[in-house]
Amino acid sequence: MNLLAIETATEACSVALVHGETVIARTELAPRRHAERVLPMADELLAEAGIGKHALDAIAVGRGPGAFTGVRLAVSLAQGMAMALDRPVVPVSSLAALALEAPEDDAAILAVIDARMGEIYAASYQRDGEGGLIALDEERVCMPDALVLPPADAWNVAGTGWATYREALLARLGVEPRSADGNCYPQARHVATLAVREFNAGRALAPEQALPVYLRDKVALTLAEQGKVRGS
Repeated sequence: MNLLAIETATEACSVALVHGETVIARTELAPRRHAERVLPMADELLAEAGIGKHALDAIAVGRGPGAFTGVRLAVSLAQGMAMALDRPVVPVSSLAALALEAPEDDAAILAVIDARMGEIYAASYQRDGEGGLIALDEERVCMPDALVLPPADAWNVAGTGWATYREALLARLGVEPRSADGNCYPQARHVATLAVREFNAGRALAPEQALPVYLRDKVALTLAEQGKVRGS
């Protein structure tokens, strides 16, 4: 199959193309440049594979949670391309894609993104042994010291939330993680991996049904609240 995946929920701008048995990808840290970079990156991948957009079977997208503008951009682009091509969209959790950055072992995985405003986006997973994930809890946004985790003997942690809130998250884990990487981001190649499984299971959606997931309605602090945060 041919599937294009887009992931722009964080600072990383990432695009991947599944072409038969091959996955090729482009990614770069491009804060505030996602809209400028994502389509040229997609065109580069299609050119490298030697196929046109009409050869695509589906468009996959990291549907959040993450930065409001990044999530909105990715979903809007995926919907627009899919509608133009008359193809389905396969939305994938950006936290699930992030979890695949963790080592491939039997430890539970905490995927955690710095949500700003003193909060994190978080979800826990276990690898299923077949390249996919089993969700251990629900995605949520919360303060790091309010995070409630399912019981697990060992943990791997992935995401920027660890870099920002290491001590608070360590207290919630209760044990030192086997591995912890606070400098990794959701990647389109992992969105593609999960999307192929969803597509093959018949869970692709019509473009208008593929919706972003923000987890919270409020996406910015007021000036007064910013002052409180700076003074805290």
